[in-house]
Parts: sequence; structure tokens; C-alpha cells
Amino acid sequence: MNKAIFYHAGCPVCLDAEQMLIKTINTSQYLLEIVDLKEQPSRLREAQLSGVQSVPALALDDRIFHINFGAALADLIF
Repeated sequence: MNKAIFYHAGCPVCLDAEQMLIKTINTSQYLLEIVDLKEQPSRLREAQLSGVQSVPALALDDRIFHINFGAALADLIF
């Protein structure tokens, strides 16, 4: 099964996008993991290495989809 990782920082736009993904992603094809970088700051480096430049973003099939510009990863200091 393929893995999809949704990175966000807990803002209202991110939470809306999270709910949309939960409702629409094909769970028979993708295992969806939600990573709130505000709650899991240790995963920030992982997000950077995967190519995430801003949140919210979806890592899917070795590609990064920046859904909306909420915040640059460089600005996420918790």
C-alpha cells in the first residue's frame, strides 16, 4: 500500500484541508498519515528532506503537493 503524508501546522486552513483529505483519499490505495508539525516538531526535518517548503502540503507518490501557502517551513519555530 502506498503512503500519503499530510504535513500541516494546525491553522484553520490546514485543519480544513486535513478534513477534506480524510474524506476523499482512497484508503484502499493509500495509507494516510497526518503530521501536525506544531505537535510533532521533531518531524520538521523529515518534511524538509522530502521537499516540503510550506504547509499545508501532501507528500504522495514521491511528489509534494503544496495545497495552500499557510506558512513556510522556515517560519515554523515552536
